[in-house]
Amino acid sequence: MDTQTPLVEMQDIHIAFGGVKAVDGVDVDLYPGEVVGLLGHNGAGKSTLIKTLSGAYRRDSGSIRINGQEVAIENPRDARRHNIETIYQTLALADNLDAASNIFLGRELVSAGGFLDDDRMEAETRKIMNRLNPNFEKFSAPVKALSGGQRQSVAIARAIYFDARVLIMDEPTAALGPQETAQVAELIKQLKSEGIGIFLISHDIHDVFDLADRVSVMKNGQLVGSARTEDVTKDEVLGMIILGKCPPGATPGPGALDGDG
Repeated sequence: MDTQTPLVEMQDIHIAFGGVKAVDGVDVDLYPGEVVGLLGHNGAGKSTLIKTLSGAYRRDSGSIRINGQEVAIENPRDARRHNIETIYQTLALADNLDAASNIFLGRELVSAGGFLDDDRMEAETRKIMNRLNPNFEKFSAPVKALSGGQRQSVAIARAIYFDARVLIMDEPTAALGPQETAQVAELIKQLKSEGIGIFLISHDIHDVFDLADRVSVMKNGQLVGSARTEDVTKDEVLGMIILGKCPPGATPGPGALDGDG
C-alpha cells in the first residue's frame, strides 16, 4: 500500500480557537481503498482536524496534499472540487423528499429545455443504489420512512454519485442497530473495493476494529499515535485514547505519553 501516492496527506495541521489549540501539529494520511479510523474523546480534536479537510474550518497552518499535490481548501466547495465528500452524523437529508431528490438536492439534472429531468434523476438513483445496496426498493418513499441503514445508503449514494474519492464519515453507525450497522459495513467494503479512501470518525472502538485498516488516535489536540488495526489490541487503543500511552505496535505522535509507551 505504501508504494502508492496517498489520496490525502495532512501535515503539521494547526487550528486554534481564541488561543485554545484545538489541533496542534497533527499528521495523518489516507491511501486508496483504505479506511482510517480517527479516535479520541470528545474535544480530542478529531472532528476539528477533519473539518479542515472538508472545508468547514480553515487551518491556521500546515499543508494538505491530494494525490501528492498541495491544495488550498478554504470552503466545502474547494473540498468537493478535490472529490472530498462528507457524510455527517445527522446525514443532512431532507426528510420529506425521496431518495432521488435527496441525491440531487442542489445539483439537480436538467433537460435540454432547462426543466428538471426527473426521469433521468430517478434512473441514475436506481443505478447508483443498485451498485451500493441492491436490496433498496423504496425509491418513491420520503427518506423519513426509511430505516437508518437505508438513510445511510442514500447519503453515501449522494457522495459517490458526484465522484467522491475521499469520504469522511462522522459516526456512521451511532444511531443504528446491529443489522443496520452490518449493512453500513457492507457499504464501506464496497467503497473500499472501488478504491475510495474513507476517514471514519467514531467513538465505537468495536466498529473501528471491524471496519478500519489503520487507526489514528488524538488526545488534547495532538496525535498520540497511529497503527494498523492488526498490530494493536482494543485495550491498547483504549490506553491511547484515555491515557495517551502509545503501545509497541503503534507509531507514536507528539501527543504520546513519555515513558515506557
